[in-house]
Amino acid sequence: MAVTDDLVTVRDYVRHAVSRFNAADLAFGHGTTTALDEAAFMVLEALRLPVDDLSPWLDARLTREEREQIAALIEARCTTRKPAAYLLGRTYIRGVPFKSDERAIVPRSFIGELLAGELFGGEGFALVEDVDSVGRALDLCTGSGCLAILAAMIFPHAQVDAVDISPKALSLARENVAEHAMEDRVSLIEGDLFAPLQGRLYDLIITNPPYVDAEAMAALPQEYRFEPTLAFDGGPDGLDIVRRILTEAPAHLTARGGIICEIGTGKEILEAEYPHLPFLWLDTEDSEGEVFWLSGRDLGAGKDPRVISRMPR
Repeated sequence: MAVTDDLVTVRDYVRHAVSRFNAADLAFGHGTTTALDEAAFMVLEALRLPVDDLSPWLDARLTREEREQIAALIEARCTTRKPAAYLLGRTYIRGVPFKSDERAIVPRSFIGELLAGELFGGEGFALVEDVDSVGRALDLCTGSGCLAILAAMIFPHAQVDAVDISPKALSLARENVAEHAMEDRVSLIEGDLFAPLQGRLYDLIITNPPYVDAEAMAALPQEYRFEPTLAFDGGPDGLDIVRRILTEAPAHLTARGGIICEIGTGKEILEAEYPHLPFLWLDTEDSEGEVFWLSGRDLGAGKDPRVISRMPR
């Protein structure tokens, strides 16, 4: 007897998925943090239903075709361990949809939560007093383009440059930019951090760079190994790219501007190496001390870049 003979409603398939996910000992973290959240997302997205509220659909009966589709997705998630966003080709940051496949890491970011919170009336991104004042913004290591697109939504007068070293990631970002009709607001640029941006100044720099350290890279769950290694590997302590960004950012920031950067768990290392920088640490519902803000003035915008040289280790 096929599983689809016994399972009929959305509730049945969500429960079945949770049981299968727990038995398979899956790892989460690609937009969901629990087996239940992932099950709800997969079932609702497969049915093209709103993913923000499971309750209205729990007792909805599914057609045989829908049941077979969802059962196959659940099994694929367990047997391949591929992230759900890759299996479904889509994920969301606070309700904003983005295409997702193996060309770039699955769209997710604590910065994205902060930006999207501003879009939907939360406390959100309150670091810029006047969103209309941001004329140029930069998203470094853009990947799928999700943060650049969110920035363009929040800052209505900003032209956003989105840089990534990976042409594959940029091809996916291009599709996301087109889906959100942002071609006239978001420019995609291939290159290594600031290298292709000579002479350009920004009121805001956003970056979610690679920041996984060597020990964590060696222990990544299988789910994360489907994603590009380049998007994770931050060197021995995870902060090689972050240090480069801190060194090069002052030459590209206006004095009134600022940089917001996600770094993972390297807070203590950065504070020890840069004791003269007044990092403002921004917490979200799921993170503490993993995102910092520095103003252009504090970072030394327009000054000799040696002003931010770190303490010797």
